[in-house]
Amino acid sequence: MKQLTKAEEEIMQALWQLKKANVKSVIEILPNPKPAYNTVSTIIRILESKGFVDYEKQGKGHIYFPLVKKEAYSNQSINKLVDNYFQGSFKSMVSFFVQKNDVDAKDIEGLLKEINQNK
Repeated sequence: MKQLTKAEEEIMQALWQLKKANVKSVIEILPNPKPAYNTVSTIIRILESKGFVDYEKQGKGHIYFPLVKKEAYSNQSINKLVDNYFQGSFKSMVSFFVQKNDVDAKDIEGLLKEINQNK
């Protein structure tokens, strides 16, 4: 799966949230300052060429929808982060976040409970 640019990710986040949308609807939920219609349309076409988005014709326009699930992209992105910055070690990543983000013992206990429940 290809990596997305920041702008492409922002559009994908909107499409994951909306499920199906035209360009105007995507723009409406983007943060200010809003990008131009042509900019969003171009990014969506790029996402289509990368296999992340498809569309249905509706009248003269298109309704776009994601082909890639958010969970699949998130998993791939996190694995890339771990590989590139923590030598493939999730333990090193968690340790980094604990040290740099002032995580307390209750948070860690909660995470361990969730992990054990999902096993």
